[in-house]
Amino acid sequence: MKDWPTQDDEPDWKIRLEFWFIAALAAVSLSVIVFSVITPQPAAAHPGRTAADGCHNDRKNGGRHCHGGSKTTPKPPVRTQRASGRVHFANCTEARAAGAAPVRRGDPGYASHLDRDNDGIGCE
Repeated sequence: MKDWPTQDDEPDWKIRLEFWFIAALAAVSLSVIVFSVITPQPAAAHPGRTAADGCHNDRKNGGRHCHGGSKTTPKPPVRTQRASGRVHFANCTEARAAGAAPVRRGDPGYASHLDRDNDGIGCE
């Protein structure tokens, strides 16, 4: 007489299937890890808020710096004078480059757009 398998006995094919499933899962996981380590991923310094040339004003260190491997360096800002003879700075970077920062209320080149906290001292 033939003995029938009980519920405690797993058929041989189920064990083999489970082994190959785990082996395939391990191989795919290992492949993903190796691929992610070997393949360089581009890293962005920070998102947005850059000009068309990839540069922006650096509030922490002053001045202007660029991202994205630009081969050109930003042109130094030019101190402009209006027709009335008054000095005008478009931003604090220009004022710093001209050696005028910090610009105090009443000084040539002072303008309210340079003084964020409205304390009378711009580009501080």
